[in-house]
Amino acid sequence: MSDLATYAERKGLWSWLTTVDHKKIAILYLLAGGFFFLLGGLEAILMRIQLMYPNSEFLSGSTFNELLTMHGTTMIFLAAMPLIFAFMNAVVPLQIGARDVAFPFINALGFWLFLFGGLLLNLSWFLGGAPDAGWTAYPPLSSGHDFSDQGIDYYVLGLQIAGIGTWIGGINFIATIVNMRAPGLTFMRLPMFTWGTFVTSVLILFAFPAITVSLVLLMFDRLFGANFFDVNAGGNVVIWQHFFWIFGHPEVYILILPAFGIISEVVATFSKKRLFGYSSMVFAMVLIGFLGFMVWAHHMFTVGMGPVANALFGISTMLIAVPTGIKVFNWLFTMWGGRIRFTTANLFAVGFIPTFVIGGTTGVMLSVPPADYQYHDSYFVVAHFHYTIVGGMAFALFAGLYYWWPKMFGTMLNETLGKWNFWLFFIGFHLTFFPQHFLGLMGMPRRIFTYQEGIGLDLGNFLSSLGAFTMGLSTVFLLINIIVTLKSGQAAPADPWDGRTLEWAVSSPAPEYNFAQMPLVRGLDALWTEKRNGDGKLLPAEPLAEIHLPSPTILPFLMSVGLFIAGLGFIYHLIPVIVGGLAVTLICMVIRSLVDDPGYHVWPRELEDPERGVDA
Repeated sequence: MSDLATYAERKGLWSWLTTVDHKKIAILYLLAGGFFFLLGGLEAILMRIQLMYPNSEFLSGSTFNELLTMHGTTMIFLAAMPLIFAFMNAVVPLQIGARDVAFPFINALGFWLFLFGGLLLNLSWFLGGAPDAGWTAYPPLSSGHDFSDQGIDYYVLGLQIAGIGTWIGGINFIATIVNMRAPGLTFMRLPMFTWGTFVTSVLILFAFPAITVSLVLLMFDRLFGANFFDVNAGGNVVIWQHFFWIFGHPEVYILILPAFGIISEVVATFSKKRLFGYSSMVFAMVLIGFLGFMVWAHHMFTVGMGPVANALFGISTMLIAVPTGIKVFNWLFTMWGGRIRFTTANLFAVGFIPTFVIGGTTGVMLSVPPADYQYHDSYFVVAHFHYTIVGGMAFALFAGLYYWWPKMFGTMLNETLGKWNFWLFFIGFHLTFFPQHFLGLMGMPRRIFTYQEGIGLDLGNFLSSLGAFTMGLSTVFLLINIIVTLKSGQAAPADPWDGRTLEWAVSSPAPEYNFAQMPLVRGLDALWTEKRNGDGKLLPAEPLAEIHLPSPTILPFLMSVGLFIAGLGFIYHLIPVIVGGLAVTLICMVIRSLVDDPGYHVWPRELEDPERGVDA
């Protein structure tokens, strides 16, 4: 054993600041994403209090603008993305039989960059006001100082720093899945969640540069007096919209494809059946990812692109319904004839299906350009968007949380509290967003902070606000469940759900090295194959030997702190602060380049019962 402390001995704050272990980084993503999820949820409830009654004066118009901007930005960039990354980190290396991700250092750096970018953005609440130009930040609302104050500077710098973290995280998962699969685990044997992670990572690779470029251009306009979006000086505001949606629409699929993977895993496990039409599910996922990249301009039908462009983007948008429909039918056929167990995880998975279908159906309605002219910028779009993202992704995240919590923490969440969590969320969600379809059809514009009495909007808004409070109450049940479980939760066995994939073959939580010996995969659903055809234990693909693991390091944390400081310097035009922050980051990069990390070894005598395996 090396001189370094063992995995079990590495505890306390320092171990979390210096960790490069994918399992600990997953928990960090879960904590940070959960915090921002609660923050974004609180912002939504404040907006629904304002809209609960006509002519309400609970919030001013400017504060409402700040809340709606921060709610959208927080939920998309700082809650949904990190929560997905939490499951990707916790599960993917285990599902492919790897001991970690391909680049553990990069993995840690990605997390700290996301966190400090998010903190920088939210610092705006306390230092001059939050951004108020909407989460899309369309110029000229965002490009000059006539409409938006310094909050947009925090938006620009914070999202750039967080975006770098997400981008390098995506590259890391591509390298991990391509290079670190266990022997026998071909691409057509990958679990669906790993497939979702792979396609999502490819989308991240190509989509995030677009938003990065647009944020850099916006930063130059605001901080250095450039005129990329100043029409009076020859700029073009439509360029922002193209750049933003080249990122923004794939972002929907970046979020939803891993959610599809979670639903596939949960439905198959709790139906005790192999996923129906596995090959078609894989090709549908790849096709959704490809088409999702080709339809960005359907957000811009009313910009004036012309009938040909509108028709092309409209038809290509409708095509996405085909592979999506394949997935929905395959989930239903998986359950058909299965021995279904309605655990909390499966309730969320089953609740996901009709909810997402409603969101998809209104998406097809919006893909028709003449109809889109009527729906555009109305609450109908708000309802569609939330049915797709919240209805699709939040249900899947809850399902994944209840499903993989035992593997991440070694305890079982309480099922009774979990079912309260599900039913309150399911009822609250539909009560919140279903009436918004009709509010939109009656002409209520989105982003409006108040409305007149007696124009038919009172009841719908009242019900919508009641639904939001119910969703908030469901989240309280989740928090109580987590607290109860952490204090006196039932210890989880290695395979509490009679699972099908490799992560259920190791103890809960997994040991630092994941697998004592790399497993040999002999079929789709590797663990289930051994349960059905073998003795329920994985066959080793290598002899028992010492295991090399990377050393913990503080450098990713310090590099991110440096960029955080530099970001503040850019916002306030403080050159010494900019230079100091960048110097911290560059010095850390030099140290990382010049000082070799030998890592450490875990020897066979220290392994955790390597011959135990999993009983069928």
